[in-house]
Amino acid sequence: MEPKDAANPFAEFSKMFEQFRLPGFDVPAVMEARRKDVEALVEANQTALMGMQSLAQQQAEMLRSTLAELQSVASKQAAAGGMPSTQTAELVQQTLHKSLADLQQLAQAAYKSQAESYAVIAKRVQENVDELKAMLQRKP
Repeated sequence: MEPKDAANPFAEFSKMFEQFRLPGFDVPAVMEARRKDVEALVEANQTALMGMQSLAQQQAEMLRSTLAELQSVASKQAAAGGMPSTQTAELVQQTLHKSLADLQQLAQAAYKSQAESYAVIAKRVQENVDELKAMLQRKP
């Protein structure tokens, strides 16, 4: 039994389909198109994964930063030993506003990541349409 080529899983399918030659059915072209489809899906998934990892890292850093700021405010208040002052309330409010701005930044990053993944798939769909048009134009 021949070893399978992990780099080109479509080679086996091509050999199998070439045994059943059908008029007007270009096996290599079909297999190449499907290979490109799989590559586009892999690229889209990689783009989405990198975007998700980036978002997770940003979220973790923002959480650490916010908690450190709030801990600092709480420590200062505990050291003062009194009721929260207006300055403390303002610091907490600023920290929360910063957190909301960070969340907006995360939402924009998520949108960008999704848009990039969609662009990869949309490009491949357009290529499929162009390939189909070219195949139909070659037929008399």
